[in-house]
Amino acid sequence: MPLPSVRRLAVPAAGALLILATSCATPPAATGAGPVIGTPPAGTTSTTSTTSTTTTTPDASPTPAPAASLLRRGDSGPEVLALQERLDSLGYWLGEPDGAFGTLTEQAVYALQGAAALSRDGIVGPATSAALDAGTRPRARSGSGTVTEIDRDAGLISFVRDGQVQLVLHTSTGTFEPYRFAGRSLLADTPGGSFTVSWAVDGVRDGSLGELYRPRYFHPDGIAVHGYPSVPAYPASHGCARVTPAAMDMVWARDLMPRSSEVLVF
Repeated sequence: MPLPSVRRLAVPAAGALLILATSCATPPAATGAGPVIGTPPAGTTSTTSTTSTTTTTPDASPTPAPAASLLRRGDSGPEVLALQERLDSLGYWLGEPDGAFGTLTEQAVYALQGAAALSRDGIVGPATSAALDAGTRPRARSGSGTVTEIDRDAGLISFVRDGQVQLVLHTSTGTFEPYRFAGRSLLADTPGGSFTVSWAVDGVRDGSLGELYRPRYFHPDGIAVHGYPSVPAYPASHGCARVTPAAMDMVWARDLMPRSSEVLVF
């Protein structure tokens, strides 16, 4: 996974361990990654945190989910197609339903399970089927405008328009665990608060500490939503919000995180 660059130096007490908060990438240099959209901001942005809770709202007209037999990655057939169509109807993005339970379908199941406060294992068993039948979806925190909402505990990115959730992705955010890099102690945090999409790179961002696929940056210290090959069911990044490369292509194609739009992290 891409290692983050250093931000916010914490001044330790005498004899204490130096802890640095971290982000995903340094400001852009001449890397040849692709066109940079926007300008990395100078200074800092307020990161007032909000309390993280998972809330769900039922679909007004639920349709039957597939039968309660277990479905998991590698399965295929009409039950998988029915699962995909139901997830798609609720706004959990998985590409084009095709009857094959692959990576993107597993990611959509992770998202549903996160929204329903279930264990995220990617397997559609009785509890996940019940959440599907109930039309479980994340509830928007914002009331107006174009907002990208990142729920760290539930592992969700919700694309919200005027208070209505339009599309949902699973994400893997910062572990909030300390680690060491280049002789320093770093903290893998995804800070909470309200931010703004300020710049992006249409290509692979080859930063000094790793690669990020088509990142859209929302924090002045280099934290972004970006594509990455591994997006597990648990927090695993050093601060950024990972999604699959295919999901990141979709975000760009639909311009779901336009410049100057809000990103709400809770």
